[in-house]
Formats: sequence, C-alpha cells, structure tokens
Amino acid sequence: MARIAVIGGTGFAGRHLVQEAVDRGHSVVSVARSYPRERVAGATYIEGTLLDAPSLAAELQGVDVVVSAVAPRGDMLGKVRPNLAALVAALPETVRVGVIGGAGGSLVAPGGPRLVDTEGFTEEYKPESLEAYGVLEDLQATDAARDWFYIHPAGGFGAFNPGQRTGSYRDGGDVLVVDEDGRSDISGADFAIAVLDEIENPKHRRERFTVGY
Repeated sequence: MARIAVIGGTGFAGRHLVQEAVDRGHSVVSVARSYPRERVAGATYIEGTLLDAPSLAAELQGVDVVVSAVAPRGDMLGKVRPNLAALVAALPETVRVGVIGGAGGSLVAPGGPRLVDTEGFTEEYKPESLEAYGVLEDLQATDAARDWFYIHPAGGFGAFNPGQRTGSYRDGGDVLVVDEDGRSDISGADFAIAVLDEIENPKHRRERFTVGY
C-alpha cells in the first residue's frame, strides 16, 4: 500500500480521493488550510497550504504520491501554478505527483481545439482553466526523472453535480469524454476511482488523461 497525500483534501474532489484511498487500504494524509468538522475515518489530517511550498514539502516527507486537488479559483487564482511548481521542485524525485485539472484543457476532438478555446466557453471560467492548463505545461517541462499524471474531469464535475458511485468510467486520452447525447459527466466517487486506479496501476506516466462516462 502507498502513502498518499491529498492537497486540498477537504474540497469536493479531495474528500472523495481521501475516502477512496482509505477504503482501498492506503495510508492517507489530507492537507488543507483548516481542519474539517467531518473527517474520513482512517485518514490523517494536517494543516498546510500550497502557498508555503517549502514547509509543505517538509510536512510530506515519506509520502509516495502527492495529489493536488487545489483549484485556481477565488483567492487561489494566480497562485496555484507558481506554488505548485515550487512544491514539485522541492519534493524528492521518488515522489509521484498527480494533479486534478479542469475540463477546460481537454481537447474537444483529436488534435484540438481545447474546450476553453471553443466558442461559448464561459468567460468567467477562462482564467482558472488557463492557469490549470499552465500547471500541465509546467509538469511537461520537468526533468524526465519526475513521474507525474494530470487528470481532466468531465465537464459536469463538481459539488453542483455530485452524482452517484457506479464503479465505472471511461478514459478519453486527451479528449473530453462525452456520452452519446453529448453530455460530459462524472460523479465525485467515480472520479476518485479513476485517480486511485492510476495510482495503483499507472497507465499515464508523465501524461494527462480525461475521464467521464
């Protein structure tokens, strides 16, 4: 079993990851700026922030995988990309890094364009989508010795659409996953299954991939 740290472990994506990892028997550390009132039994909770990468890296000594589930929105807009890059640089090369991105960076068809570049993409969400994509570019520029994965959820992913656990999902490579009706959805629980499957049986070393139904 692995020792897994989830940064932003109390958010929508993060808490589902923590629950799935604990359920599979991993040793799990949830990192957030404050302790949550409700906790996943079996997980360890620590206070920490991506805004202090050196201190956070020191707190994460001994982990095998670090997954960032911190979205560049609200007071974190403009701060996730530089601070995550600093954290990755501070972590030992033996630590695998996973990043939860956004749907905006997914391609809408093989070869492009990105969803964020299509007509009709909500202007309000462009800044966070572009910053999240910048994180991917930074990972792609890291030394080949650094193992990482970057995962784009479906378009309809989030607390506004929690969904149910089905135990299934589809891997779309770098193309947004949609169903036969053109909908792009995945529940928080099934998204967590996809992430833990990648941690346990890596298929996307130094790659991004998309998931959905």
